[in-house]
Amino acid sequence: MRMGRPKAMLPLEGGDTFLTRIVRTFLDAEIDDVVVVVGADANVIVNAFAASGLAARFVENTEFEQGQLSSLLVGLRVVDRPGLAATLVTLVDVPFVAPSTVRAVVDRYRRTHAPVVRPVSGARHGHPVLIDRSLFDFIRAAEPSAGAKQVVRAYASSAGDVEVEDEGAFADIDTQEDYERVAPPERPR
Repeated sequence: MRMGRPKAMLPLEGGDTFLTRIVRTFLDAEIDDVVVVVGADANVIVNAFAASGLAARFVENTEFEQGQLSSLLVGLRVVDRPGLAATLVTLVDVPFVAPSTVRAVVDRYRRTHAPVVRPVSGARHGHPVLIDRSLFDFIRAAEPSAGAKQVVRAYASSAGDVEVEDEGAFADIDTQEDYERVAPPERPR
């Protein structure tokens, strides 16, 4: 909570928050099962999200202080079941991805079955990242300090790189300054 409240609840223009924008994007891209992993302030985030009317499942990561990998592992425990081919992963601080980018990532996976599919623009790699189920055990065995990046980099390929012109796939809102560039203007009271 570097910006005075959980990033998931930061407001955006149009009435969305970071979290509702991401869930809405995935639903608009016809992703049928959206799972949100929450850590700090889990109850506050879940309760605020409930007012959106959007469909998502929530799971709490009680060990969120151990880093992003711990949240990914919690998410994998929820989604990894027979018949699942892959999972899409994104971060709460990348809220501006277009539904067309999500669809392009899924479509590329369906055509190539590349173990890692991700949006790219030149040398930049963005979100969401699609990870084939065959890599789940490698992620479970990953070094916590390195996270899933090691696995993603090891299995990334040109077959899984989807060239996109969607700046939202690369816009990572990490600081107050980043947020102020995209935040809705203050409304007079």
